[in-house]
Amino acid sequence: MLKKIFDKNHRTRTISYLLVIGAYLILEVFMKTGNLSSMVKNMLVPLCCFITTAIALNLVVGISGELSLGHAGFMSVGAFTAIVVSGYLAKTVTVAPLRLAIAMAAGALTATFVGYLISIPVLKLEGDYLAIVTLAFCQIIKSLINNIYLGFDENGFQFSFIDDKVKLAKGGKALISGPLGATGTSRIASFTAGVILILIALMISYNLIYSKKGRAIMASRDNRIAARSVGINVTQMKTLTFTLSCALAGAAGALYALNYATLTPAKFDYNQSILVLVYVVLGGLGNINGTIVATTLLMMLPEMMRFLDRYRMLIYAVVLILIMLASNNPLLKQKLQQFKTKLSEKKGARNNAGE
Repeated sequence: MLKKIFDKNHRTRTISYLLVIGAYLILEVFMKTGNLSSMVKNMLVPLCCFITTAIALNLVVGISGELSLGHAGFMSVGAFTAIVVSGYLAKTVTVAPLRLAIAMAAGALTATFVGYLISIPVLKLEGDYLAIVTLAFCQIIKSLINNIYLGFDENGFQFSFIDDKVKLAKGGKALISGPLGATGTSRIASFTAGVILILIALMISYNLIYSKKGRAIMASRDNRIAARSVGINVTQMKTLTFTLSCALAGAAGALYALNYATLTPAKFDYNQSILVLVYVVLGGLGNINGTIVATTLLMMLPEMMRFLDRYRMLIYAVVLILIMLASNNPLLKQKLQQFKTKLSEKKGARNNAGE
């Protein structure tokens, strides 16, 4: 059994699961013993959300080969859907983990639907054009949410667009208040839920990558014409990857929203999409383990350098440049490949000696 999960075909997947579960157990021990700072504790849920979103974007950019800059928009769809669902169910579903699961599922489904609608025109484009259009849709989604006023009272939901015409009866609750976003949200998100979400994202990603459809997606990425010539429906493969990615981003957005009492649509602007793309690129396109490590490092680094005050973002930028240079250095790549080859040769020689 151990030999199977650590063989060449399963090793990367196993390392991903062990990395996430191991980090969770270590952090839980630190939290239980009081050895974890409040700053790190506050970062855990957002970190899980952005790791999930980065894994989702890696499916599109690394596995499917399309450049998307709109994942912050899908996070926002999931986030505000979850706020509405959680707020509405607050009195009927009193068990917080159950309400969180329902809200995250609703956020994922809504983001999937929106992602599918957007994919119809968007995936007919390629390269820079696709990136520009997905970025535009991200801004459109943010602008739409920015103009929504939604609440509910004993008479049901009340909705208004652009102008605030929502008049709630006594005991009613405003869920979304236009540019002010959501306020008074119950904070029911948890680190455990975040880790479970990452594991689900890993399971979906690896099952897709190693499946027949995954091979078809990568064939479409490498050569569209050749893929079509052997009967692969390239548009269908791209749409599948894109909608799955949107679903994961929506679930991550839902968890992120329910970690804060207040959330504004401005939080999910194009800068957030670019930031997630940076995590993916620095972790390595198609490299899920690299994405997890890069997201963790680049999210924690600015917070850990707060004592440097005004210089911390300058140092952060320098670190990003150094990582980019190192990850694209042909000499380092050659040395790493030689090291891997030597390890494989030693392992082969050891196995032959054992036989």
